[in-house]
Amino acid sequence: MHRTAAGTGATSAAGGERAESRSPAAGQDDPVAAVLRVLRGGERFLVCSHSRPDGDAVGSMLALGMLLRQMGKCADLVTADRIPAVYRGLPNADWVQTTLRVHSHYDAAILLECDGIERTRLRGLEDLPLINIDHHLTGREFAAVNWIDHKAVSVGEMVYRLMLATGAKLTPEMATCLYTTLLTDTGGFLYGAVRASTFALARELVAAGADPIAIAHEVYFSVSPSKLLLLGAALRRLKRKGRLAWLWVTQQDMVRSCAAEEDCEGIVNIALGIAGVDVAVFLRELPEGLIRLSLRSRGVVNVAEVAARLGGGGHGNAAGCTLLGPLPRAIEEILSELRKAADHTAARRAEMA
Repeated sequence: MHRTAAGTGATSAAGGERAESRSPAAGQDDPVAAVLRVLRGGERFLVCSHSRPDGDAVGSMLALGMLLRQMGKCADLVTADRIPAVYRGLPNADWVQTTLRVHSHYDAAILLECDGIERTRLRGLEDLPLINIDHHLTGREFAAVNWIDHKAVSVGEMVYRLMLATGAKLTPEMATCLYTTLLTDTGGFLYGAVRASTFALARELVAAGADPIAIAHEVYFSVSPSKLLLLGAALRRLKRKGRLAWLWVTQQDMVRSCAAEEDCEGIVNIALGIAGVDVAVFLRELPEGLIRLSLRSRGVVNVAEVAARLGGGGHGNAAGCTLLGPLPRAIEEILSELRKAADHTAARRAEMA
């Protein structure tokens, strides 16, 4: 396994705000220190994330893998599903292996953006020491070491802070991967926990070598013909009622469009972009008959709470879950839940007025 010596220490102009807002309460162990103890005490690590990896998952895995190798550690990066095409140009993307089972012995497995080992769809994790690093509102403590920060805009931000704590060098390759996590998990800096320190971090990553224009073009302007065909199918079914919009595709649409799972990414944002719409839903029929949902909100409704009630999770403005089919039943169920959530939010605001 390739190893390199640790580089010079990195500093952060934005770190002051982050450190102040995330310092552990008295009597609690610093989760960053707890993670570092495991990393410094071990030699061989597995890095993985959720199935169907998105930009935050891929960028964070790659940056963490580079950090571990800079620390002189062995790091294997694994996902159950292949990396989407738009992220295969990231530095060292070929490090990521696709498999459904891990066999080797590791000092620990580091799970990024997961609320449990089931989210990885990887077998063989059950007997490994686990480190859980997550920023979702629905994140939960399931590992030996848990670092959950709901204020982080991406897990990539947390990997960056871990890098600062190690004194490692922020290379252009790491900066590129970490900037990708910021860009994609905020929908182009449009939602999530975006604040002044987010842009301060983006500035540092650009100063370290990330090219924001090239990254944005690769992510948002490299659309496949199959995705456009799938989008057309979804738009033909677009529905709106009041401030709620929804659209869907069938498994037959996926086959006709020659679409891959990654082609479904971002379609829900088209519906959310309609003037006057506060909440949007995209439904995708799976081959086995289940219905996968992507939920987006402008902030009026906390879609993470809605998704959690249905067995899913995510962020307040971006979440997901999977329901039983058929499509009409799933549409009726999610619309009912969203309307109840909207009514509850309106009632709370009326009480506070």
